[in-house]
Amino acid sequence: MSKEKKIIAAKKAFEYVEEGMKLGLGTGSTADEFTKILSENVKDGFEIICIPTSENTKKLAESLKIPLGNLEDYNILDITIDGADEIDDSLSLLKGGGGALLREKIIAFNSKKMIVIADDSKKVSKLGDFKLPIEVIAFEHDTTIKRVLEKLEVIGYSGTASLRMLNDLPFQTDSKNLIYDLSIGLIKEPSDIDNLLNSIPGVVENGLFVDMANIVILGEENGVKIIEK
Repeated sequence: MSKEKKIIAAKKAFEYVEEGMKLGLGTGSTADEFTKILSENVKDGFEIICIPTSENTKKLAESLKIPLGNLEDYNILDITIDGADEIDDSLSLLKGGGGALLREKIIAFNSKKMIVIADDSKKVSKLGDFKLPIEVIAFEHDTTIKRVLEKLEVIGYSGTASLRMLNDLPFQTDSKNLIYDLSIGLIKEPSDIDNLLNSIPGVVENGLFVDMANIVILGEENGVKIIEK
């Protein structure tokens, strides 16, 4: 049922897309469903230019013959359509389970509007059940994460961090950085955590997307729920 809900949300998101738009393509299983729906319309002559948020999304879009471009060629995109791991009541997001959080945030920030698609299980009252990813440079990354945990504890968030692995090796992002997944409990003020993490040298970006989502489309058993900010 989860996949069906994702497809329902993705189909609804396409209704916001107009021919000729410059579109940010998200990363992850739900975003992939949107990319597939978009490709069917491209086959029928629908004209669009898309900027992918990851190498995986780029490969998928290329395989589906979706026209791609670069952000620098268009400056500001019309819409980014992406998924999320968690969405709270204020439409703050927790993202990065797929490891593309840096590029996802760059593309979303440089878009007029961000539409988030997800199944209804991703809607929560507070973020934090899902681990919070932070992207760090490889240089002295173990020291960087120590400072992260120390700073978080000062403001009342005690927790742990685990280096993300893939095939027994540290997972590398598309930008050749590393990811630590933080378990710090429920996040009361996402903006405070966002600002704190990004103030620590060595941290490139984190998976909190605060004040970025304009519309959330949740796939439900009998349709969709749309939440607008």
